[in-house]
Amino acid sequence: MRYFNYLSPEEEQSIFYLSPQLIRIDDQSLLEYALGATLYMPATRRTIAQDVVNGKLKGLMSMVLCLEDAIGDNEVSKAEKMLGYQIHQLTLALSQGSISVADIPLIFVRIRNVDQMWRITEMLGADVALLTGFVFPKFTANNGFLYFEALEKINKCQAKPIYGMPILESPEIIYIESRQKSVLEVKHLLDSYRKLVLNVRIGATDFSGLFGLRRSPDMTIYDISVIRSCIDTIINVFTRMDSGYVVSGPVWEFYSSERVLKPLLRQGPFTDNLGRAGEQIRDSLLHRYMDGLLHEVVLDKANGLIGKTIIHPSHIKPVQALCVVTHEEYMDACSILAGSHGNVGVIASQYANKMNEIKPHMRWAQKIMIKSKIYGVFHEQHNFTSLLT
Repeated sequence: MRYFNYLSPEEEQSIFYLSPQLIRIDDQSLLEYALGATLYMPATRRTIAQDVVNGKLKGLMSMVLCLEDAIGDNEVSKAEKMLGYQIHQLTLALSQGSISVADIPLIFVRIRNVDQMWRITEMLGADVALLTGFVFPKFTANNGFLYFEALEKINKCQAKPIYGMPILESPEIIYIESRQKSVLEVKHLLDSYRKLVLNVRIGATDFSGLFGLRRSPDMTIYDISVIRSCIDTIINVFTRMDSGYVVSGPVWEFYSSERVLKPLLRQGPFTDNLGRAGEQIRDSLLHRYMDGLLHEVVLDKANGLIGKTIIHPSHIKPVQALCVVTHEEYMDACSILAGSHGNVGVIASQYANKMNEIKPHMRWAQKIMIKSKIYGVFHEQHNFTSLLT
């Protein structure tokens, strides 16, 4: 897989100081950072394969076909059959040369239970090679063992890894009296299967539902205090130095709405580089209520979350544009890593606007270098708006 492969060589050279690299899907150390905007869609959708073959989902690098909450309880059998059909259509398109492997996003299946995971694996047969993994909903230490025990057995018959992505969204994860114990138990379980864990995902919609809450498109998930406090715990346990899991940002569920609060996007980042065209892009984002999404992604990044669950194709470009490393971030990271020989403790930023402390900023710099390989680095005068035209 390679990000932004829809750009022409001229566009890529104009936008990127360092272009995104080709990522091998069997390189877990990079792949876990490389999901970008992960599009969820119900497995009952009839045009999944067609949309991939026709290039309708431009820029999409990962998607989840959902057999759980995105479909009705009476649609399970129909959804399973449709999923098998769509995966087989992609296999046929590959064999006929209609598309290449690089044209197919990473495919995950969100299952309801372990029995369904076995059923899907058996139904797909050789087509299971197109799957990158399964998503485990309502994940706890109690049901998680069953999921990963089965996944480990499935992998023994596969030529390439099939990963698991647990979603933390159950009552015992967020209720304050059980939260710490439950999250630590999940962490202990995942440590036993670390090579099969690609991401830890946060189910903010299910969490909100437990309290009868729903954020408005004017707000981010971090404005909902009970959800924010749970995210704090998940980040604390899974992303600390001795853990090193990749945790992804919660779903953004809006693509159109009426505005109540002031817009969140400044004009400068758009008009400075793109002039009138930038102003039109900003107006379009505001009209589709993308400013809330962009604000939340910025807060995801500030809190160490990588990638984001999305529910609409229009979210792909904004989310992934914000995944690209800025020139300033890259220069700071290079400076920090170059200064790790022990002769200095603090180095002035090349942008002359901050101090880079070698030891405290080392892990940040290492993550920036990983992301620079996957998403690339902008030229000095470019930012995320350059990829929204």
